Amino acid sequence: MGARNYLIDGVSGTGKTTVAEELERRGYQVIHGDRTLAYYGDPETGAPLEQPALESAADVAAWGNARWIWPVGAVRSLVAERSHAMTFFCGGSRNSRHFIDLFDAVFILDVDIQTLRERLAKRPADEFGGQRVERDLIARMHASREGLPLNGIMVDATAPVGSVVDSILSICGEAGRQSE
Repeated sequence: MGARNYLIDGVSGTGKTTVAEELERRGYQVIHGDRTLAYYGDPETGAPLEQPALESAADVAAWGNARWIWPVGAVRSLVAERSHAMTFFCGGSRNSRHFIDLFDAVFILDVDIQTLRERLAKRPADEFGGQRVERDLIARMHASREGLPLNGIMVDATAPVGSVVDSILSICGEAGRQSE
């Protein structure tokens, strides 16, 4: 999709979708990974998986979170297509280690635990993070950094979204410029 490709990751509630929407508003090419690529699958093989019968809501949340992946071949194909100057892939994937080397940089959105809890409290019940057990799982992941790329550029996402995007674009060398 882009001559330069960037991944924007972070635990649920840090602002990946909000940042993606602001980048789109500014004219940049964006792939909403959680909306258009993600599915439940084996993080090693990529094979799609059906959710097993689980007894507790906590087990359901943990199972799904651990198997939220992107198709490696599709990511490779999207990165190889170079019709845009820059493309931002926004979302989380438990198999990103299989394609992370394709990105020019990886940004990890981060917020303090209080901001995270406030954002998640506003989520509807049918969205991930809208249930108490999901919020507890996300809080544990926030503390441990589980599931996040190891060598990403940390971005303070407690600032207004415009400032967060400005910071990301500045690092990408796009300060003050619009996409084509």
